[in-house]
Amino acid sequence: MSDVSKNSITIEAAADDVRATLFDLAAYPQWSTAIKSVEVLESDAQSRPTKVKISVDAGVMKDRVTLDYDWSAAPEKLTFSFDDADLLTDMSGSYLIKDNGDDTTTVTYELTVALSMPVPSMMRHKAELATIDLALNQLKKKFEE
Repeated sequence: MSDVSKNSITIEAAADDVRATLFDLAAYPQWSTAIKSVEVLESDAQSRPTKVKISVDAGVMKDRVTLDYDWSAAPEKLTFSFDDADLLTDMSGSYLIKDNGDDTTTVTYELTVALSMPVPSMMRHKAELATIDLALNQLKKKFEE
């Protein structure tokens, strides 16, 4: 697996509100233009999604991906890992949500993607960062408009 791409953003919103948005996977298409649809396939005993099929259209990255979500570090961190996809051969990442104690929240998004075709590492990293930045900026926009 390649190096992890990551970036952070500070949002003027309470951490609980940011967590509620990030943890509501089915609602991602309402605020993320890259997520076209979300289908929850499996949930845990607390009704949290554990297997989700997502249709992604993030410019250079278009695919239908099935991801497994790990809630063991929630509410501070939500991690996902690859289960299946049409084009990708791997995808993993996490959202780290930090309460800054002043009604602001810092969200760090980590992402690693592997494609079924050879792509130079620099191009893959650039696409990952573009995906991360788009997601973080749209999340921030949801709270600060």
